[in-house]
Amino acid sequence: MAVEIKIGDRIAWADLIKQDGNLLEVEVDGKRYEVDLMHTADGTFSILESGHSYDIELVPNAPKRYTAYTLYETYDVDVIDAEARYLQNRNAGGAGAAESKISSPMPGKVVNVMVAEGDEVKEGDTVIIISAMKMESEYKAPHDGVVKKVHVKNEDTVDGNQVLIEIE
Repeated sequence: MAVEIKIGDRIAWADLIKQDGNLLEVEVDGKRYEVDLMHTADGTFSILESGHSYDIELVPNAPKRYTAYTLYETYDVDVIDAEARYLQNRNAGGAGAAESKISSPMPGKVVNVMVAEGDEVKEGDTVIIISAMKMESEYKAPHDGVVKKVHVKNEDTVDGNQVLIEIE
């Protein structure tokens, strides 16, 4: 299944063609690559491709949004798969309603709600931490605003696509 990946201003189409353990055959914008991909113990990804080695740390910011750190550069990365495209299209006429709601992309457990109703937040402030699939993910305010509603509390179990926090 091909996904659209937005890195800064660049958009690429990526598709996993074949996988055998750490060895992957991927297609990016119509060009095929054979890579050896290893997720290391310290959370980075080590990639070997055509005799070149790359190390990348991916830090989740929100569902399907990451900050990618390489040796010399930092990139904002959005993964736009079928679900993300559906949500974008569904909310297209909503005057930014989707951007004002922070939702859990999958079932998990609330580790830490870091804001309360009425709190002022700045874009990029961490507002909640969710644990899912043995990983903790920080969700950040999508824009400056005031917390309108907090729908969960610490230790709550949440469903996929459940609204956690609303910011106006």
